[in-house]
Amino acid sequence: MKLKTSYNSVKHCMCLLLLLSLPLFSWSSDYGAVYKQANEQYKKGQYQEAIKLYSQILGSGYQSEAVYFNLGNAYFKSGDVPSALLYYEKAHRLAPGDDDVNFNIYFANSKTTDKVEPAPEFFVTQWWHSIILFFSLGTLSVLSILSFIAGFGLLVIYLFTHAVSFKKVSFYAGTILLFLGLIFIFISNRQVHYFNDHHQAIIFSGSVNVRSGPGDQAAILFVLHDGTKVSILDTNNGWIKVQLANGNEGWIQQSDTKEI
Repeated sequence: MKLKTSYNSVKHCMCLLLLLSLPLFSWSSDYGAVYKQANEQYKKGQYQEAIKLYSQILGSGYQSEAVYFNLGNAYFKSGDVPSALLYYEKAHRLAPGDDDVNFNIYFANSKTTDKVEPAPEFFVTQWWHSIILFFSLGTLSVLSILSFIAGFGLLVIYLFTHAVSFKKVSFYAGTILLFLGLIFIFISNRQVHYFNDHHQAIIFSGSVNVRSGPGDQAAILFVLHDGTKVSILDTNNGWIKVQLANGNEGWIQQSDTKEI
């Protein structure tokens, strides 16, 4: 599995364009060397050392799709599929349209015990989700900002130019770009809303009894195994109500999972 060597290229581009690169350079000066060292340890096959270094970066409070992705790779190479899936899913939330992330999620899921076929989505819902999850939030931010800058720039040209044909072109083009900027903001909002509404977790216990209610006395409905992703619907005194991708529901102990 290949590493991602550029940990923040989209944000880097945005910061350069907007002259707001100070936070990025501050991060690079503090953790860029750690990130590079972690990648070197991974390439040498020292996966536990790489895990420690990637975790050190994340422990600082910094979130990066590339760090999550590479940490997932290190866990996968170490044979820890549940942890690999946890961090692949975290990377997916930051970059839902990334082909490498989505492939690794698919591949790691093929190594789990439970093969859960997702329930079919209505085609309109599927189409809408594909739109709002096509770009990462960082990319949408860049596109919206650039659209507004270019749009306002063209409207300024419209106000000061005297050529009638050029005024028309700059006005309509500027208006379209401003409208596109609003669309990108709307899609960003929908993506954030989508992930906020989808509270999910990965099962980490070897096998888990899914019960009909929140308690050991409730009837066992079925059994799940480590690495399976579940959606969290409700909580009750250390128990969580979960739903599988195929629609099956039940209660398990919260301690058996780690939330994405």
